[in-house]
Amino acid sequence: MACSSRPLWGHGSDIGRRRSPWILAGMATLGLGALLAVHGVTMLGHARVQGLALCVFAFTLIGAGVGAAGTSVLALLATGVAPQRRAAAAATTWIMMVFGIVVAAGTAGALLDPYSEARLQTVAMGMVGAACAVTLLATFRLEGRGPLLAQAPVAVVPALSLREALGEIFADDEARRFTLFVFVSMLSYSMQDLILEPFTGLVFAMTPGQSTSLSGLQNGGVLVGMIACGVGGSAFRGRLPIELRTWTMIGCLGSAVALAGLAMAACVGPGWPIAANIALLGLCNGAFAVSAIGSMMGLAGAGRANGEGVRMGVWGTAQAIAFGLGGLIGALGVDVARGAFGQPGMAFGLIFAAEAALFLYSALLALRTRRPSLAGTPLTAVKL
Repeated sequence: MACSSRPLWGHGSDIGRRRSPWILAGMATLGLGALLAVHGVTMLGHARVQGLALCVFAFTLIGAGVGAAGTSVLALLATGVAPQRRAAAAATTWIMMVFGIVVAAGTAGALLDPYSEARLQTVAMGMVGAACAVTLLATFRLEGRGPLLAQAPVAVVPALSLREALGEIFADDEARRFTLFVFVSMLSYSMQDLILEPFTGLVFAMTPGQSTSLSGLQNGGVLVGMIACGVGGSAFRGRLPIELRTWTMIGCLGSAVALAGLAMAACVGPGWPIAANIALLGLCNGAFAVSAIGSMMGLAGAGRANGEGVRMGVWGTAQAIAFGLGGLIGALGVDVARGAFGQPGMAFGLIFAAEAALFLYSALLALRTRRPSLAGTPLTAVKL
């Protein structure tokens, strides 16, 4: 429910024509949900039913907060970043997200010792307070006065209702095709998320520590791919839509090749260069992710003025649903295939091959996706 509300949050920021209040409100909601989730976890030992109910409510708030803040951030980037800089903006955004996760995890882990429930709640309050303070500083005077949006005149057009805005998006063939691309590509992107470590353990007899190290290698490849795409995608000023589409196709095709390699590795077993294969998968996944987000920003800013939020919401919803569904399909698919074939290698190989096919289809969709006209609405150029 929280992920499907993203178009609503985006539409709200479109109507108000300001993104910062929605970003701040989303972060506050996310922080409140995190604190309630911590409290719910501490209740599980003595009041399990009440603790579980509180956790459900808390994670609903977390989803709503992520949707409101994340959708508005992407809509702000879509309207306020020059087209030739969108790849770099997408790369910077995702790199800072990864950096924030690393810093927060390391800091919280160090502060939690010696562990106690009271200490856990104190650390959680400190982390939420720090996140909200950083968000407040980042958005202070950002809209209207700062350099990001000061030179981005946008014609005032009548505001559409949420139903009209959604109808305008899905009436356009290119917008529907891009929505399908987001769903299919993120489905294939996430199917290996829960099965890669079990795969290396069952097929290559790796220890949990070795499997975790390979996951770190994959994440390092993702980071390198993001940086390479961010630099390369912004190096061709004036030709960004073509370049981003090219990067997206390269990322999808490279991911398909890497997943096909994992499918072969499932048959070959030990002796396959599994570390290099996983690093290649991370590299191509990173390039695909940044170029797809950059394309999303460009397409969101290409339609009706003041409609970027709802478009980002629609594509964010497709991404979130596909991501959760992909992890579930990947894990269940391996279990079902293992029961049918009795061999873990064949089961993992089948899922990896299916992922590779989905990435190939995603590359075809990326090739066919162009700048959407959104039901004939004149495009509004943003010049910075």
